[in-house]
Amino acid sequence: MTRREWLATHANGFGGLALAAMTADAACAPAPPARAVEPLAVRPPHFPAKAKHVIYLYMDGGPGQMDTFDPKPRLAAEHGLPIGMDEIPTTVFNITNKVFAGPFQFKQYGQSGLWVSDLFPHLAQCVDDLCIVNSMVADHSEHTAGNYFIHTGSGFQGRPSMGAWVTYGLGSECDNLPGFVVLDSGLIPPGGMDCFGSGFLPASYQGTLFRRGEHPIADIRPREGRPGLQERKLDLIRQLNRGVVKRLGAVSEIEAAIANYELAYRMQSAVPDLLDLTGETQTTRKLYGLDEDDTAEFGRQCLLARRMVERGVRFIELLTPAREGQDRWDQHQRLAEGHAKNARATDKPIAALIQDLKGRGLLDETLIVWGGEFGRTPTAQTNTGKFDKNTGRDHNPFGFTMWLAGGGVKGGMRYGATDEYGYFAVENKVHVHDLHATMLHLLGMDHKKLTFRYSGRDMRLTDVHGEIVHDILA
Repeated sequence: MTRREWLATHANGFGGLALAAMTADAACAPAPPARAVEPLAVRPPHFPAKAKHVIYLYMDGGPGQMDTFDPKPRLAAEHGLPIGMDEIPTTVFNITNKVFAGPFQFKQYGQSGLWVSDLFPHLAQCVDDLCIVNSMVADHSEHTAGNYFIHTGSGFQGRPSMGAWVTYGLGSECDNLPGFVVLDSGLIPPGGMDCFGSGFLPASYQGTLFRRGEHPIADIRPREGRPGLQERKLDLIRQLNRGVVKRLGAVSEIEAAIANYELAYRMQSAVPDLLDLTGETQTTRKLYGLDEDDTAEFGRQCLLARRMVERGVRFIELLTPAREGQDRWDQHQRLAEGHAKNARATDKPIAALIQDLKGRGLLDETLIVWGGEFGRTPTAQTNTGKFDKNTGRDHNPFGFTMWLAGGGVKGGMRYGATDEYGYFAVENKVHVHDLHATMLHLLGMDHKKLTFRYSGRDMRLTDVHGEIVHDILA
């Protein structure tokens, strides 16, 4: 007998041995945890929560803090002069040590009198709902690592996103849509989909990307031509899966696959209904700027975010919009033009989102977070050495601005401060780990207890860091 004949003859015997071992293991295995069987089932928080949902307005690229919400009069007084610091950090070439005042003016708004740049005339009307944190600090000054860090608490690829952690901890109140949704307006951040991944958490918790356009999710419409054919296919799959469970016992992977199939089926009716805006009033369309070229795309995404909150989706992230001639907030050159375009695309829709949620009684239970992966330098970046329309700013993780609204934070307040140039946080520093800890706290979770056993230790979003910023809590 040849070796080939011997292997062919005995192959079934080897397979039988393997199957017997697997069956024995399955029969002796404990029942899978509830998260494996119903990964998005609602779970109680550690303590009473202020917020039920999160809308993360991610301003990819790094808006300049001194151009948006952190005015610095000293920049105008010393425009074009060497900055009064002994040493300044840099991340790329062609940065100067000369102060760049910037092209935007600030005014005070609302009863709180908070300062807002003229980039945001609509958002300025909502300033009494904003908690502006001027003292953010991050660990990375390069986009990819910075994106991973602000999303996952680590500058390295492969860790779970905060949206994944939130849905892992709390599940979702929506049965027909994913618990963590990412709305793409045209620009995926450097680092790609790993910014929204589930890392070592089960795959059910990763962000589901809704592309812009008529078909945001592939295969959302049934392909079967005959009525009832898809239902019969799903019934067969369900029977086969249940048969395996009956023979082998409870297997978490199979239970999760069944849950995913059923969610996908329900999404086929839920997603078209979500995207159908014909029921929205003309007043709402005008509020979000749906019929204006500059605001149509991001306005639609903000309106979809509100509709998702109404349906119970737990975590929604919106990405920076992209149109012809428009880039992220990463203006190493032509800062005046680039920041102005991004602000025109986002200012009115974001203000509409705040007003709409507030008018519907949903802002108090929805935490809105705005910001990028870092800020920008107060010194100029220029290829020509001249201060003109081509002038920009470099990356700056040492002191930048983010703001929060709703969901249990104080409105109409400014927290922390940078130095007179806006370069370094010098008062009440808020590290990214502190931001994550505070967000989880508002959702009713102790960031030290929200853990997942992986690679021999209990992992968490804040790693071994993070302090709750109690001063900004309502």
